[in-house]
Amino acid sequence: MSQLKAAASPAAAKPAALQPIDRETLWDRAYAALREALLSGRYEPGHRILLREVAGELGISLTPVRDAVNHLIAERILRRGTGGQGGGAVVPEVDADQLRQLLMMRAELESRAALEAVAHATPEDVDTLRRLVADMKRLIDVDGHQGYLEVHRQFHFHIYGLSRLDIIEDAIETLWLRCGPVLNFVLAEYVPHLKRMDYHAVAVEALARGDAEATAHAIRCDILEAGRYIQTLLQRGRGGRA
Repeated sequence: MSQLKAAASPAAAKPAALQPIDRETLWDRAYAALREALLSGRYEPGHRILLREVAGELGISLTPVRDAVNHLIAERILRRGTGGQGGGAVVPEVDADQLRQLLMMRAELESRAALEAVAHATPEDVDTLRRLVADMKRLIDVDGHQGYLEVHRQFHFHIYGLSRLDIIEDAIETLWLRCGPVLNFVLAEYVPHLKRMDYHAVAVEALARGDAEATAHAIRCDILEAGRYIQTLLQRGRGGRA
């Protein structure tokens, strides 16, 4: 009997250990959210990203947000704000020459991804891309063009995802992280240019008929012609910086 009591004693059996909170999940969430905001052009060049504001929007503590921001600074996507790590970060300004280099790399990589995408595109992909083009045409006339840049990103990366070139797609995303804020900055002035020539629609129809060269050419023209126009805007204002 005494042996049974000993076995039932609280001291004889340890309670189940508490499961640790996966801090990496919170870090990933903050990092992904900030990348998404930059890719979609939510922040303009020079915008100050405050850790407390981001943490409040995401509903998490400061530590994972600080880790995510530090990682983006190490990747040279963001610049350290004043006041050290507690000062958050700043979206870097981009001058006309830096933008020219970024767009040169984008044109090469994205046209190649578009070329490869044609071999893997399905009718469903074509329907999705046509819908995204229609959404862009609608959103460009909405006051403030809200949502346009997000749909624009979805369109391009749907094509690049079809390429099955994972390493190239990662490189393209890094370039977009540097370019996204500039697109936000100049979008209002760029709207008339967007309405004159729609290379997005041209690319979709080329992809639909299986013409890889024409698809790649449309994407290249979209990037380079937009780049030339945006560089002109940058050179006119703020001493050539955005």
